[in-house]
This record gives sequence, C-alpha cells and structure tokens, in this order.
Amino acid sequence: MLIVDGQVAGIGEEANAKAPAGVERVDVRGLVVSPGLIDLHVHLREPGQSGKETIATGTAAAARGGFTSLVCMPNTSPAIDNPAAVALIQQKAGGEGKVNVFVAGAITKGIAGEEMAPIGSLKQAGVVAITDDGHCVQNHELMRRALEYARMFDLPVMDHCQDYSLVSDGVMHEGYWSAVLGLRGWPAAGEEMIVARNILLAELTGAQIHCQHVSAAGSVELLRSARKRGVPVSGEACPHHFTLTDAAIAGSDEFWAADGGGVFGQSAAGQQPSWPAYDTNFKMNPPLRSARDREAIIEGLVDGTLETICSDHAPHCDYEKEVEFDYAPFGLTGLETELPLALMQLYHTQRLPLSGLIGKFTAAPAHLLRLEKKGTLRVGADADVTVIDPDREWVFDLNQSASKSRNSPFHEWTLKGKAVLTMVGGKVVWREGEAERDLAGRTL
Repeated sequence: MLIVDGQVAGIGEEANAKAPAGVERVDVRGLVVSPGLIDLHVHLREPGQSGKETIATGTAAAARGGFTSLVCMPNTSPAIDNPAAVALIQQKAGGEGKVNVFVAGAITKGIAGEEMAPIGSLKQAGVVAITDDGHCVQNHELMRRALEYARMFDLPVMDHCQDYSLVSDGVMHEGYWSAVLGLRGWPAAGEEMIVARNILLAELTGAQIHCQHVSAAGSVELLRSARKRGVPVSGEACPHHFTLTDAAIAGSDEFWAADGGGVFGQSAAGQQPSWPAYDTNFKMNPPLRSARDREAIIEGLVDGTLETICSDHAPHCDYEKEVEFDYAPFGLTGLETELPLALMQLYHTQRLPLSGLIGKFTAAPAHLLRLEKKGTLRVGADADVTVIDPDREWVFDLNQSASKSRNSPFHEWTLKGKAVLTMVGGKVVWREGEAERDLAGRTL
C-alpha cells in the first residue's frame, strides 16, 4: 500500500509501480493490515473531569489499542450541548490528540432530559451524532422531536437505553447473583423497554437510532425483528458484555466455575486471573448480565443484528472506585483491551471471520457516522491504518496503561491479539516498543 500526503495512493502492484525512489517503507509481513479502527463510544472526560482522563491520555490509550478515530461522549462538565463546547474539544484535540477525535453533541441541554439542545447549531459546529449518553431521555415526546430534528440534519441519534422508573437504584443485573450477594438488582427489562420505545419512534419518524452498549438478550431480539422489517435502528456491543457475566461480581472463583467456559483461552485451572467479590471494577452501566445474555450478544454480532463494537471507555479515579460496591461509580476503561477481547471471543472461537470482525470496527461505524474517507483503504481514503497481530499473546498490565485511570477488570489477563502499529493520516502515532507520537509526529 502506498501512502502519499496522508491518503491512500495505491494498493498492491499499483502501489509498487507508483512508489517513488527512496520512499520510507514499513515491513508488515505476516501481519494484518486493516483500515484504522473506529470507536463510537469513548468518554474523554474533558472538560471538567480531567482527574479521570484527558484528551491527551485518552487518545494515547486509543492509539495503543489500534484506534485511529474515536467519538467522545458529551456528558462532561459542562456538557457538550452548544457550539462553543464543541469548538473547545476540537481545539484541544487538534493540539493534544494522538488520533482523530469526533464529537457527539447532547440531545438535551445539560443532558438534563428537559429541553432539546440546538441540534442544527451542533451539526454546523461539526458533531457527528447526538446522544445524552450516561443518561437516557425519558420524555417520549421530547425524544420524538429530537429524532425529527436529527433526521432533518442527517445526524444519527445514539441512545443510552435505560428506563429510570424500572431500573431505580439497581447496581447490578437482577438475577441469581444479585440475590446471593445482597445487591440491588437492575432488571434487563429496564433496557429492553427503551429499546422497544426507540424502535417505535424510529418507525414513526424515519430517523436513525443507534442503541448504545446493548447488554440484554431481549434487546437483541427486539433489534433483530425491527431490522428485518426495515426499521432504521442499529446497535453496538462492548467486549465486557460478551466476555464477562454477573457472576464475576461474586469473585473470580465463582465466575470461572459458573461461566468461565464462555471465555476463550482462560480454561487452565490455576492460571486464571483472580479478583475478590464485590470488586467495583466489575460495576458498569449497563451491568454485566447472565451467561444467556452474553451468548445473545455474541449471536447478535455474528448475525449482524449488532453492527458495531465499542469500548464505552469510562475512566474513574482510584478513590472513586475504592468504596463499597453500592457507592462506586459505574464504568471501566477499555480502549487497550477492546480489540484483543473481540478477537478472542469472536475470531479465535471461529464465530466470525477476521474480515467480518474488522468490519465492525471500521466500515460499520464509518457508515453510521457518514465518514466517507474512514473505515476503508480504497485509493483516496484517509491513510488511517491499524496493523494487527491476531495471534500475539500478551498480558495486560494496568500499570503500563496509557489511560490516566486504572479501573479495568482485565488486569493481568492473558490476551490473544494485539495492534502493533497505529497510523493516522499517514503518520505513525504508535508502534509497539516505541513511545507515542502526536499527529504532528512529535515523540511524547
């Protein structure tokens, strides 16, 4: 592949024929060359929460994970609900970012769910989608109007599906393990009801709704049925939901005994990662669900019901997580473990071919966001490239993470598959064994 001025200029023999003398060459023999990976769902925490993460540290983690583009969520302090806030993120990302940062604007002002944000102005400012992620718009009439405006401005609406009246103060999936552990349960129906609502509103308005971090079997089935009818709805899955289950909150021994058989490559007794019961790094929103739900998410990815994979990277400070389970914030970091977990659970188990898996990180999110020069390596596309070794075995060490926070449940897991080089606009921003670089090529 030949790259000239930040774009793909040739593929195969055409690249060799066009390559000028003395051109810099990168040897990737034996590796997989992919379009740059795109993560639809990342919390960079700026502005207002830079103790958890910054644009600099979050995009460094993205580069290490093989991601050349990400979409940052608007639930910051203040929320990204106006053009000035969008401009701030774009300016900081242009100066500090290691990868492309696209901005999602809020559906409602202050993400309060009461008054619609200026969707047209947000579109003009450059947002690629709107969402109140971290919160769910409960007012159906308001959501309908937002969808109508979004359709007018050709913006996808991404929704965090959670019915507050049913979920209430739940802290984990409602089921056997919540009863055993004495923790307040969060029924899957709390997600499924909003997925059903969104399907009805998509049919009513013709607007595109993307259901974020789908976690429940019922949600997958609702989306599958709606898509067969031609309803403009889509969904995403997160690696923690198709790897772990609610049994993990009871501790590693209980998880490996009950549901560990559903995790690729971790079957050897005595060599499995360990963690205590009530470990708050296993508390996320939506929560880890049952083995049945885990399998349904995988099936949804396999049959195309769920088109995209994302991390829902949600960093938190140590002191916030080092409290009782009930009081800890929801969320985990995931940019550096996302690709290997997907390779393990979908490719190495032979559930998806490699091309199909990569498509969920590239072509599918690019199509959803209308990014015509991303997610592809065709001539003329942006030269965003991820080089992957799908068979590389390595141990994830939180202490070596590029993220500012350490709230991952996958510390000391042996993973299989890794991005070994990340290129943005034709410039190497990360290569295994080297320091990160920014988009200007400066070593960081």
